[in-house]
Amino acid sequence: MNIQTKYHGEKTIEETDIIQFENGIPGFLNEQEFIILPLTEDGIYFVMQSVRTPQLAFVITNPFIFYKDYDFTVEDVIVKQLGIESITDVKVFNILTLQEPFEESTVNLQAPIIINTKNNQAKQVILNNESYKTKHPLFIESPDSIKG
Repeated sequence: MNIQTKYHGEKTIEETDIIQFENGIPGFLNEQEFIILPLTEDGIYFVMQSVRTPQLAFVITNPFIFYKDYDFTVEDVIVKQLGIESITDVKVFNILTLQEPFEESTVNLQAPIIINTKNNQAKQVILNNESYKTKHPLFIESPDSIKG
C-alpha cells in the first residue's frame, strides 16, 4: 500500500510492517497505525510515521545507543497487553525533540515506545521514574563519538 509521509514523500509499505497502538499514543489517541522508516543510513535515527496522517511523524532512536544505563521495568499488564513472551521480541525507541543546532536535541526518556516485534503491537509507556525526564540532552558526549 502507498502512504504519504512527512519526510519521505510517497512511500510503498507492507501492511505487515504496520505497528499497532491499540489505544493510540498520548496526545494522539486516534492515531493507532504507524510505520517505522529509516531517517539516516547509520541506523541510529528513524521516523515513526502515522499511516493515516502524513504530517504526523516522530523522529525516534534506540535510547541505549545514547544512554547505556537506561533501565526500566514494564508492568506485567503491559507485557500481557502487548503479548510479549521474550525480551528478545522487544524493541525500544524514544521520541526526540529536534533542535537547531542538532547537538542541542533532546530525548524523551520518560515515555519509551515498546514494540513487540513478533506481532507489531506497541505502546508508549509513561515511566514513574523521576530520574527520567521528557527532555534529556540527547548527546552526553559529542555526536561523533556515538558512531565510533
